[in-house]
Amino acid sequence: MSVDRRVLRKRGVLVAGGEKRGQADSATRRRLVRINAVAATAFVIGGSLFSIGALLAQAHVGGPRLAAAVFMVGGVFFTTGGYASVLQVANAPREVDGVVQAPQWRWWSTEPRRLDWASAVALFVGTLYFGASLAVALLGDLTTAQLHRDVWTPEIIGCVLFLVSGHLALTEMHRDRPPGARADLGWWIVVVNQVGSALFMAAGIAAFVRPETGDALAVGIANWCTFSGAACFAAAGVMQEFERP
Repeated sequence: MSVDRRVLRKRGVLVAGGEKRGQADSATRRRLVRINAVAATAFVIGGSLFSIGALLAQAHVGGPRLAAAVFMVGGVFFTTGGYASVLQVANAPREVDGVVQAPQWRWWSTEPRRLDWASAVALFVGTLYFGASLAVALLGDLTTAQLHRDVWTPEIIGCVLFLVSGHLALTEMHRDRPPGARADLGWWIVVVNQVGSALFMAAGIAAFVRPETGDALAVGIANWCTFSGAACFAAAGVMQEFERP
């Protein structure tokens, strides 16, 4: 009988075969609430800043440096949310013989056989690649070769990792839940984030700089896809605020 690890991780409730079998103690539930609040708030702020940055870039307000600075600050919050997601998995309650047990606090874990761990780590590493791309972009005055190598390539790697993270999260849900129980709040959070990841990928492709001209393929599409994708992450962050014990 499969255990719904997302519900156990997020809400501290053990659900197996669609039935509630136990719940975490009050101290563990308070810990889950705090970690979830950090992750959700970070994604709300990070997504909002990315949307603002895209609007500034599209409207040509403050020049490219202002938009890049807003993106950079948003990237810090995205990375914070990604790491908090790893903490959620590392410190999630475990099911042992039908009993919910909380592990000792850990700042990291290595559990590659767990889909939730792989999903969270892929998201976190993706935010690091994004952050590296944003930091270089903030410098400005880069050659086309530098843009391709130091800005566009890590951005695309980050987008791919976001998509991988969302795919693993959806796979986890389809594995652990009976068909009628999939479309709950957690399912919608994962789906909205995955839509945001796809929009980020579209923005990354549109932002590719043509070597012969030095211009992006489609600046408008890149900006609006960034705006929409970031809005998805911010909306999912708001929903995540309510996915707690």
